[in-house]
Amino acid sequence: MERGALTDAVSRAARVLPARSPVPVLGGLLLDADTGRLRVSGLDFEASARVETQAHTVRPGKVLVMGRRLLDICKVLPEGPVECAVEGSRLTVTGDGSRFGLSILPLDDYPALPPLPDVRGTVDAGEFGSAVAQVAVAAGRDDTLPTLTGIRLGLDGSTMTLAATDRYRFAVRTLPFEAKAPDVTADVVVSARRLTEIARSLGRSGRVDVSVDGGSAGFEHAGTRTTVRLLDGRLPRHDKLFALGDTAVAVMDRARLVEAVRRVSVVADGGSPLQMTFSPGPDGSALLQAGFEDDVAAQRLPAAFDGAGEMTVAFNPAYLTDALSSFEDATVRMRLLGPGQRAMISGEGAGPSAHEHLLMSVKPSLL
Repeated sequence: MERGALTDAVSRAARVLPARSPVPVLGGLLLDADTGRLRVSGLDFEASARVETQAHTVRPGKVLVMGRRLLDICKVLPEGPVECAVEGSRLTVTGDGSRFGLSILPLDDYPALPPLPDVRGTVDAGEFGSAVAQVAVAAGRDDTLPTLTGIRLGLDGSTMTLAATDRYRFAVRTLPFEAKAPDVTADVVVSARRLTEIARSLGRSGRVDVSVDGGSAGFEHAGTRTTVRLLDGRLPRHDKLFALGDTAVAVMDRARLVEAVRRVSVVADGGSPLQMTFSPGPDGSALLQAGFEDDVAAQRLPAAFDGAGEMTVAFNPAYLTDALSSFEDATVRMRLLGPGQRAMISGEGAGPSAHEHLLMSVKPSLL
């Protein structure tokens, strides 16, 4: 087979391998060659992956080798045809004069891949990948609160909802879903890290089959099949939190705002906030400020601001950067309740695929 096809299959399957495992065979990748194809599979106690690609098979067979070592070899192989063969207790990989040998792991100790749950429907691969990336930034990082490290996967008829929160921010993305039946519903939590890895391993075109049961979720697309164990618990619903009522509204150029936030927050040490003062009128603007005592930074940007007078709010600069960077729109809309209250960021584009990011603002500090 071609070196690129082998490397792609191995790298996709290797995403689920554990960094360290007390069970040595779980660090392995299973290579299963049959007529006209090669399947590369990996798993740990939380997730599994199987990637199928075309290959010219001289003789069918299976072999288990250390996955990360095989991936390292694939990355340095010369371009062109690659031959894989079992010779005694070793897998040899050769191509354009280079030759590598890998020790074989015991096949009998390798567990079977979990079955794929029942397919609930399909979703556009590109939209799904973008949606996972947009909400994953709001997922928690504290493993002592495992549910908050996950992404809510909700299915309700023709809509898929992805949501994540770490209690200080809350990101939600909805996208069209083609259900197998009109009454399809699901409300589960999947590890944000795992779902991000899965989304990256899937292609960006075509449709993804989405499967859910009581203990796992599965995704299949273009020869790649993955499963992931569900997290216990439920994430809080966002409906009431997102109902802000009357707010002041600011509309700004997203790219310029991201650049200004990153520039000004250079002096925001020790978790100090970034302050934004919005001024209404024909020459509406937003003044960004950060720092303390002599170490300060400021930048003024144009902003279309609709509010009852000047308003000052402040945010954790890292959270604000994450939120703004998760959007793809040219402009963003900020709905503001006031200092120390909720603020909603959304794109200016309209359509069935809605992305919203809620941030808790903090009390402005005197610069």
